Amino acid sequence: MSFQDKTIQCSNCGTNFTFTASEQEFFQAKGFTNEPKRCPTCRQAKRSDRGNGGRGEMFPAVCAECSKETQVPFEPRGDKPVYCSDCYSKVRRAR
Repeated sequence: MSFQDKTIQCSNCGTNFTFTASEQEFFQAKGFTNEPKRCPTCRQAKRSDRGNGGRGEMFPAVCAECSKETQVPFEPRGDKPVYCSDCYSKVRRAR
């Protein structure tokens, strides 16, 4: 299949960017079926926003086991215990 450069409008910032033939070949080789929605600048910004090794937003919490202040990748609701990474490892091994 022969690919040709394609102009796409970024869904984030509205600027036009080129989805090159070589990028299209790469997408096909990887099995991707959707075209990119964001321009390279917005894609990079989204990756940077994720930060924390891709874990997304972190929330403050107090460990139910050792009372140490910690950060968790979900918002604690208060109905279940929350553990720091050290205590979570211990609790998980005990199961």
